[in-house]
Order: sequence, then C-alpha cells, then structure tokens
Amino acid sequence: MNVYILFLFEPCLGWSPSWEGSMGAWGLSLVLLLLGLVGCVLPVLPGHMLIVLAAVLPRWLLGEASGLHHGTLIGLVLLWGLAQWLEWASGAAGAKWFGGSKWSAWGAVLGGLIGMFFFPIGLLLGPLIGAFVGEKWFAKKALRPSLTAGVGSMVGVAMGMVVQLVIGVIMAAWIVIDIVLGA
Repeated sequence: MNVYILFLFEPCLGWSPSWEGSMGAWGLSLVLLLLGLVGCVLPVLPGHMLIVLAAVLPRWLLGEASGLHHGTLIGLVLLWGLAQWLEWASGAAGAKWFGGSKWSAWGAVLGGLIGMFFFPIGLLLGPLIGAFVGEKWFAKKALRPSLTAGVGSMVGVAMGMVVQLVIGVIMAAWIVIDIVLGA
C-alpha cells in the first residue's frame, strides 16, 4: 500500500505518525487554511469551516504530536459560530443603524438569503433590495428613508465581510501559535 494513502488510516489503526504521514497531514492542513482565508473574503467557499478543518485534520491524524490542543479546537468552533452569526445579522444591523425599522431588518435578512442564489452580485443587492422593500411596502415609509435603509444594509454586509476576514485571520493565527507553542 502506498505510504501516502496509508497516512490517512494511521489514527484508526493506532500507528504512530510517520514522517511521510505528518508531511501529508500538514500539507493538506496548509491548503485548507489558505483556502479558508480566501473563503473569508469570497463567499463561495465556506472559509471559517475550512479553517476549523485545517486544525481538526492534523489533530485527528497526528494526535498530540500535532501540537494542537482541545481548547484551541473549541475556541475555533466558537469563533466559527460567531462568524456565521455575524454573516447572517450584518445586513439587518446595517439597515437598523441607518434608521430602518424592523421591517427593513427582516427584509435585509430575507434578501440576503435569496441573494445567495444569485452569487456574486446578489450577496450585496439582496439585502439592499430586501431592506428597501421591507421599509417601503411594509413600514409604509417614503422613498428616501427606504433607500437609506437599503444602503445601510449593504454597508452592514460589507462591514460584516471585513469582520469575517478579521475573525478568519485570528483563527489562522491561533492555529499557528498553538502549533508553535504546543510542539
């Protein structure tokens, strides 16, 4: 059996990690980490999930030899949850920040969900249109406040993307620091 395929089964079979196995684990982990950071900016990739997998993979394959601690994995999962919540709530928060009602906030959330199916432009226009429609049709506001709430939702989504990138960088740095200090 090829040694590069064999390293995938090392933890299951109770073998100690070989040099080839650990290089394969770290190589795959590095690829997942880089793709995860890209995914924090490009919503097509599940960025934070890939970063968590970049930490789980070497821990699973190499065990304690990876230098990753369980506390790190728990912290990464919590940050992943925070990032997902922020992604969902950023458009609504932006609409409210710019003076919109609860209707614009719910419209931004619904518009964001529908906009995901029209990638990439739908990710920004979905919350804008949703907040505008919510404010105009349901809150019965005039054109200008409705547009302001729509623009606010788009600003919220853009700021949410920045915060998502920051969380992704924190997660990646946490992994690297734990590996360096844990080894």
